[in-house]
Amino acid sequence: MPRYLTCVLVMVLCCLAAPARAQEGAAPFDNDLQRFAEILGTLHYLRGICGSNEGAKWRNEMQALLDAETPSGERRARMIAGFNRGYNGFQQTYRTCTPAATLAIRRYIDEGLKISRDLTARYAN
Repeated sequence: MPRYLTCVLVMVLCCLAAPARAQEGAAPFDNDLQRFAEILGTLHYLRGICGSNEGAKWRNEMQALLDAETPSGERRARMIAGFNRGYNGFQQTYRTCTPAATLAIRRYIDEGLKISRDLTARYAN
Protein backbone atom coordinates (compact mmCIF):
# COMPACT_ATOMS: atom_id res chain seq x y z
CA MET A 1 0.00 0.00 0.00
CA PRO A 2 2.73 2.57 0.80
CA ARG A 3 4.42 1.85 -2.55
CA TYR A 4 1.08 2.55 -4.24
CA LEU A 5 0.96 5.90 -2.45
CA THR A 6 4.28 6.97 -3.86
CA CYS A 7 3.56 5.66 -7.36
CA VAL A 8 0.29 7.56 -7.54
CA LEU A 9 1.90 10.76 -6.33
CA VAL A 10 4.82 10.45 -8.75
CA MET A 11 2.36 9.98 -11.64
CA VAL A 12 0.43 13.06 -10.57
CA LEU A 13 3.60 15.08 -10.26
CA CYS A 14 4.79 14.03 -13.70
CA CYS A 15 1.53 15.39 -15.13
CA LEU A 16 1.90 18.59 -13.16
CA ALA A 17 5.63 19.21 -13.47
CA ALA A 18 5.69 21.29 -16.65
CA PRO A 19 2.88 23.69 -15.71
CA ALA A 20 4.25 24.08 -12.18
CA ARG A 21 7.70 25.04 -13.42
CA ALA A 22 6.21 27.57 -15.81
CA GLN A 23 4.62 29.46 -12.93
CA GLU A 24 6.49 31.79 -10.63
CA GLY A 25 6.14 31.24 -6.91
CA ALA A 26 4.16 28.51 -5.23
CA ALA A 27 2.09 26.03 -7.18
CA PRO A 28 -1.51 25.56 -5.99
CA PHE A 29 -0.64 22.11 -4.67
CA ASP A 30 2.52 23.10 -2.77
CA ASN A 31 0.90 22.86 0.66
CA ASP A 32 -0.15 19.30 -0.13
CA LEU A 33 3.35 18.45 -1.35
CA GLN A 34 4.91 19.90 1.79
CA ARG A 35 2.55 17.88 3.95
CA PHE A 36 3.30 14.77 1.90
CA ALA A 37 7.03 15.40 2.38
CA GLU A 38 6.43 15.72 6.13
CA ILE A 39 4.60 12.39 6.10
CA LEU A 40 7.52 10.76 4.28
CA GLY A 41 9.91 12.10 6.95
CA THR A 42 7.65 10.80 9.70
CA LEU A 43 7.46 7.36 8.09
CA HIS A 44 11.22 7.31 7.56
CA TYR A 45 11.75 7.71 11.29
CA LEU A 46 8.86 5.67 12.69
CA ARG A 47 9.22 2.69 10.34
CA GLY A 48 12.90 2.59 11.27
CA ILE A 49 12.33 2.36 15.01
CA CYS A 50 9.52 -0.15 14.51
CA GLY A 51 11.88 -2.63 12.86
CA SER A 52 10.56 -2.51 9.32
CA ASN A 53 14.07 -3.12 7.91
CA GLU A 54 13.28 -0.79 5.00
CA GLY A 55 16.54 1.13 5.26
CA ALA A 56 16.37 4.39 3.35
CA LYS A 57 13.10 3.54 1.56
CA TRP A 58 11.19 6.63 2.71
CA ARG A 59 14.15 8.95 2.16
CA ASN A 60 14.43 7.46 -1.34
CA GLU A 61 10.71 8.10 -1.88
CA MET A 62 11.32 11.72 -0.90
CA GLN A 63 14.14 11.89 -3.43
CA ALA A 64 11.81 10.44 -6.07
CA LEU A 65 9.26 13.13 -5.20
CA LEU A 66 11.91 15.85 -5.58
CA ASP A 67 13.10 14.32 -8.86
CA ALA A 68 9.54 14.18 -10.24
CA GLU A 69 8.58 17.69 -9.18
CA THR A 70 12.02 19.27 -9.73
CA PRO A 71 11.38 22.23 -7.45
CA SER A 72 14.07 24.86 -7.15
CA GLY A 73 15.02 27.47 -4.62
CA GLU A 74 12.49 28.14 -1.92
CA ARG A 75 10.01 25.47 -3.07
CA ARG A 76 12.69 22.80 -2.79
CA ALA A 77 13.80 24.11 0.59
CA ARG A 78 10.20 24.00 1.90
CA MET A 79 9.72 20.42 0.76
CA ILE A 80 12.99 19.31 2.37
CA ALA A 81 12.11 21.23 5.54
CA GLY A 82 8.79 19.37 5.64
CA PHE A 83 10.56 16.01 5.45
CA ASN A 84 12.98 17.04 8.19
CA ARG A 85 10.16 18.41 10.35
CA GLY A 86 8.34 15.07 10.16
CA TYR A 87 11.48 13.13 10.99
CA ASN A 88 12.69 15.39 13.81
CA GLY A 89 9.27 15.85 15.37
CA PHE A 90 8.80 12.14 15.90
CA GLN A 91 12.43 11.60 16.83
CA GLN A 92 11.82 13.88 19.82
CA THR A 93 8.65 11.99 20.78
CA TYR A 94 9.47 8.31 20.20
CA ARG A 95 12.69 6.51 21.12
CA THR A 96 11.26 3.01 20.69
CA CYS A 97 8.38 1.46 18.83
CA THR A 98 5.19 1.65 20.85
CA PRO A 99 1.56 0.87 20.07
CA ALA A 100 1.07 4.62 19.61
CA ALA A 101 3.93 4.74 17.09
CA THR A 102 2.39 1.84 15.17
CA LEU A 103 -0.95 3.62 15.13
CA ALA A 104 0.74 6.82 13.95
CA ILE A 105 2.34 4.89 11.07
CA ARG A 106 -1.05 3.60 9.93
CA ARG A 107 -2.62 7.04 10.19
CA TYR A 108 0.18 8.73 8.27
CA ILE A 109 0.02 6.13 5.51
CA ASP A 110 -3.74 6.74 5.27
CA GLU A 111 -3.23 10.51 5.18
CA GLY A 112 -0.56 10.17 2.49
CA LEU A 113 -2.91 8.06 0.40
CA LYS A 114 -5.64 10.67 0.79
CA ILE A 115 -3.31 13.47 -0.29
CA SER A 116 -2.20 11.52 -3.37
CA ARG A 117 -5.80 10.73 -4.32
CA ASP A 118 -6.87 14.35 -3.84
CA LEU A 119 -4.00 15.61 -5.97
CA THR A 120 -4.86 13.11 -8.67
CA ALA A 121 -8.53 14.10 -8.63
CA ARG A 122 -7.83 17.83 -8.71
CA TYR A 123 -4.83 18.19 -10.98
CA ALA A 124 -4.25 15.09 -13.12
CA ASN A 125 -6.75 15.96 -15.86
